[in-house]
Amino acid sequence: MTSQVDTLLHARWIVPVDAAQSVLEHHSIAISQGKILDVLPTDQARQTYTSKHELELTDQLLMPGLINAHGHAAMSLFRGLADDLALMTWLQEHIWPAEGAFVSPEFVRDGTRLAIAEMLKSGTTCFSDMYFYPDVAAETATELGIRAQICCPILDFPTPWAKDADEGIHKAVEVHSAQRHNTLVSIAFGPHAPYTVSDEPLKKIASLHEELQIPVQMHVHETAFEVAEAEKSGLRPIARLEKLGLLGPNFQAVHVTQVDDEDLDLLAKNKVKVVHCPESNLKLASGFCPVDKLLKAGVSVSLGTDGAASNNDLDLFGEMQTAAQLAKAVAGDAAAVPAYEAIRMATLSGAECLGIDEITGSLESGKAADIIAIDMSRLETLPVFNPVSQLVYTRMADKVNHVWVNGKMLVRDGLLTQIDIEKLKQQARQWGEKIRAGDNND
Repeated sequence: MTSQVDTLLHARWIVPVDAAQSVLEHHSIAISQGKILDVLPTDQARQTYTSKHELELTDQLLMPGLINAHGHAAMSLFRGLADDLALMTWLQEHIWPAEGAFVSPEFVRDGTRLAIAEMLKSGTTCFSDMYFYPDVAAETATELGIRAQICCPILDFPTPWAKDADEGIHKAVEVHSAQRHNTLVSIAFGPHAPYTVSDEPLKKIASLHEELQIPVQMHVHETAFEVAEAEKSGLRPIARLEKLGLLGPNFQAVHVTQVDDEDLDLLAKNKVKVVHCPESNLKLASGFCPVDKLLKAGVSVSLGTDGAASNNDLDLFGEMQTAAQLAKAVAGDAAAVPAYEAIRMATLSGAECLGIDEITGSLESGKAADIIAIDMSRLETLPVFNPVSQLVYTRMADKVNHVWVNGKMLVRDGLLTQIDIEKLKQQARQWGEKIRAGDNND
């Protein structure tokens, strides 16, 4: 007797992302009610399960969906607006004025849809977003069926969403309450950076973080200038954040390009999760995250693209390749951050960072069926000696064939199933014309 399942996938390879760093050949995945029921050899799967939706994925590889642990989704509508500039010039003279002029609920809805479409097509099944109108971003992610952590932005000065940090904190708690039963979307505090949020709001966030178990994501030690300015008051930012009670396993530190021994000790002792955004850091000349040193100290490191305004794409496969190669150059060691570790950073480590590793991030029984299928028969991937090597060191985003989130197929044969791509393109063009008309002085 065979058991009926919702979907049965037969693949040439499966990279489950496990402790043994397995690469399974001629294996299958059985999916039932949005979850992975079984991962087993294909011959055995054919004898054990039947399904109306049975896919023969010849020369294809299955792996967990990628997790983009930091970004600003709606900023896709600012892609290419201000390039080749230092971070503070980019922010103060271009991005913040543009946000003040154009950001609205409609901007966030359309920009987030554009970002989600790009991420899904390139294999991302979960993303963390830090931007204005987080309630709109949460609604958009839920509507399109993608998993997300939405970080509510908090800054001392007025933004399109809140007049000050206190109002931002109040609104964040409201959004958290409204989304508490959402199985796809979770809510986090998103204090922008140590240099834009003062002590009193951070103390309040630390208290609520403890009381409500709401994670905190923050840009930290992004540039040498930021750290040098903070040191003038006596404390480096990471030390200040520990003093304020923010550091801990649910604190997500983004960028972390400037790390001395004391910083490293604090990150490791407090089990802080670091989110590495190599391409944005390179483009803005922010510095190099010492990934190999962090990993060897026991600090969890995941990957993010940052926003498309500073990257300029949301291709996490590209981020994985850059992270692995850059880590070797920074460490002066070709063995630093080997390929399977880079894949873990883009999947299971991302899930651990967002506190959802019991739900997603690897392919194992009981976890959500957040899966991507990759065509390994393309010219650029042949011959296949080690599929893990191809995943990290060759261009892979355009080889994503299928994407499932919670067992629901959101990309089929490279095409989005839930999004009208032509309508989305037209909306992006219209926003581009509007922003260009108001940006004549740049």
